[in-house]
Amino acid sequence: MKNTLAQVRSYDGSVQLLMVNQFTINLGFYMLMPYLATYLAGPLGLAGWMVGLILGVRNFSQQGMFLIGGTLADRLGYKPMIIAGLVLRTAGFATLGLVESVPALLAASAATGLAGALFNPASRAYLAAGAGERRVEAFALFNVFYQAGILLGPLVGMVLTGIDFSITCLVAAGIFAILSVIQIRALPARRADRSDTAAGVREGVLRQWRGILANRPFLLFSVAMIGSYVMSFQVYLSLPLEVRRLGGEGQFGTAAVAVLFAVSGLSTIAFQTRVTAWCKARMAPGRALTWGLLAMGAAFLPLLLASAVPVPDGGPGLWLLAGLPPALSALLLALGTMIAYPFEMDTIVRLAGNRLVATHYGLYNTVCGIGITLGNLLTGMALDAARDAGVPALPWVALCALGLACAAALHALHRTGRLSPAEAEEERRTVTA
Repeated sequence: MKNTLAQVRSYDGSVQLLMVNQFTINLGFYMLMPYLATYLAGPLGLAGWMVGLILGVRNFSQQGMFLIGGTLADRLGYKPMIIAGLVLRTAGFATLGLVESVPALLAASAATGLAGALFNPASRAYLAAGAGERRVEAFALFNVFYQAGILLGPLVGMVLTGIDFSITCLVAAGIFAILSVIQIRALPARRADRSDTAAGVREGVLRQWRGILANRPFLLFSVAMIGSYVMSFQVYLSLPLEVRRLGGEGQFGTAAVAVLFAVSGLSTIAFQTRVTAWCKARMAPGRALTWGLLAMGAAFLPLLLASAVPVPDGGPGLWLLAGLPPALSALLLALGTMIAYPFEMDTIVRLAGNRLVATHYGLYNTVCGIGITLGNLLTGMALDAARDAGVPALPWVALCALGLACAAALHALHRTGRLSPAEAEEERRTVTA
């Protein structure tokens, strides 16, 4: 931990602030969101379809607006979009805690999603610009703060929600309000590189988007990386379901699910910077990405092997089968993410040619967000099919195959040079000339 803090202090103040921001953003977000569905269905008594609609509106407003948020950040500056997103989320979270009508809840949910679309691309582009040639290390540290917020947020939220969910909402809103003030006072203004001008005339948004959509290496990379997000999301979907399928809904199941999140978060906090340093010293970015995806695909092997073991009737044997393979899978997923994430973020900047970086991040997040939605739908179908057919190995085989396919795609992109900035720039110039 001392080494991590020393690395953080080696960056300038704006980069340090962005890292602390991300911790605090995730702290406020995850102290509220895991308990929102229970609040809507319980105290407010909303129907299941209405709860799903409210949560879906939040997700859609974020994923669908990432490209807009990134474009605005490149045109107006990173700081205004970060502040706008934080202020909007302050209002959204406060509204969730103060209103009970469905239209107001839908508006608040949409506001919280749009807020993420505004500040996420801007903060990542700002971090990449501020870190310069040390982007990979900066994004490794960024992930440490990111995971720390995810780890601590639900614990704080559990305590506050035990008192009243409205208090949770208002405290989360207060956190974002304080962050907004800090950004206004302490975050230096920073704009994108103005290489989007020609003969003194700025490119139009549609022309910029056409140039990005014509960047085939970037699009191929975005599609190849979808699988990494589908696999990493299984910590929230298939792994908890598997724990509860075997371990039940009682205290053991609850504790075992909590262990999944603890393993994922704590391992990242403890080892992210070391893993990044080791990989950077020994392999090219494309190779590191390939190994990261392979590790994520291999994460489902413990569950695949466990599916061949007869399920004990109870006792320590059942607890071990229900808890250990998912925990190992969570650890391997965390390792794969640790390997891939810093190089993934750096590769986006390189494929963008360090130009319109926030817009590239926005489109990348949109592509991956759509992929996560479809991937989770297919994973859910595989889980249902496995249960109905009595073939518990089916979803784990599919997820292992997904990891292998994505790793193979990244290896091909790396081997053919499509992860190099020169290839991306050539594709862009061909279309915009």
